[in-house]
Amino acid sequence: MTSPSRDRVAAILAAHPVLDGHNDIAWALRKQVAYDLDARDLATSQPLLHTDIPRLRAGGVGAQFFSVYVPGTLSGGAAVTATLEQIDAVAAIIGRYPETFAAARTAADVRAVMQSGRIAALMGAEGGHSIDGSLAVLRTLHRLGVGYLTLTHNENPRRDGVAWADAATDRPEAGGLSDFGREVVREMNRLGMLVDLSHVAPVTMHAALDVSSAPVIFSHSSCRAVTDHVRNAPDDVLSRLAAGGGVVMVTFVPDFVSQRVADRAAAHDRRREELGLAKVTVYTQDAATPPEPAAAAELARWEAANPAPTASLSDVADHLDHAREIAGIDHVGLGGDYDGVESLPTGLQDVSKYPDLLVELADRGWSDADLTALTSGNILRVLQAAQDVAEG
Repeated sequence: MTSPSRDRVAAILAAHPVLDGHNDIAWALRKQVAYDLDARDLATSQPLLHTDIPRLRAGGVGAQFFSVYVPGTLSGGAAVTATLEQIDAVAAIIGRYPETFAAARTAADVRAVMQSGRIAALMGAEGGHSIDGSLAVLRTLHRLGVGYLTLTHNENPRRDGVAWADAATDRPEAGGLSDFGREVVREMNRLGMLVDLSHVAPVTMHAALDVSSAPVIFSHSSCRAVTDHVRNAPDDVLSRLAAGGGVVMVTFVPDFVSQRVADRAAAHDRRREELGLAKVTVYTQDAATPPEPAAAAELARWEAANPAPTASLSDVADHLDHAREIAGIDHVGLGGDYDGVESLPTGLQDVSKYPDLLVELADRGWSDADLTALTSGNILRVLQAAQDVAEG
């Protein structure tokens, strides 16, 4: 059944499709089937993934930053090699489905691809470890089509054994950014690459904002004032982001959008640590050593006594409302993190669900202009601004 809000959203998406900031399908394909697109034919329904072509179409997605993520536990040449394999995986997707995807680098490219009826495929490298402390590698990734670099993942990246940026989930070492870290940001500005502040510590956020001459982004983060999680952006950073013309692309990760989910996840991690059990997530490279049966049984008892709560589409909308209030409507976007998480909020289970989120926002009073800015207008402006700075 249609409704006035749903009809409005359908019209908006037809003219201004979603440009999502972060999708980890390349990593999911690596983990599940060693990149075998015969085993995971994206032209057909793929229930073990959050992403396939029918659901991208249903979701009104017109452009996607595909993450070429590799774990921060990889370092040196191994990290660079794995990043190149991820880039190759995105190229394979584009090559296999040319009627659906086309590579894009610039805002003009994205608009042209969307006007052709296809989905613009961009790339972002998630974590400074991917460049192995080398500006030459950074430049090479850019030549291969990587449009942003997330300065850290969960671990601090290093150059010659010394941390050059502080991650939100590692111990502080670099004072935000080292001299080399600031050089990385300046080189990204020169190239026209977007500086991505997801995963970094607040001190790193401020350091990057101090250095960058182009607008910066959060490719997949939410609001610290709504959910107190280290991966979210504090209000003072959101204000500075807006002053510099940047965009926070609100993510759907349950731990980041629901305080109840975040608190239970933290308690679960503490219990695992107490029992000597390694934390293994979708982000890790290898399978864990099987746990001791007694510890595993104790954890199962704890989990039964402390069932996991769920996040909801409404929780995500709350973050979008807050980001609009603090940063302003011109500085919000969407960065779902599909295929990079083990669970998702109720109502946002896969990439087909963007219209449902937009309907919720429309019902909360977001105007057509607001929704158009959110879906792709703001991030396209930032892409163009980064290019303008590079062309100087």
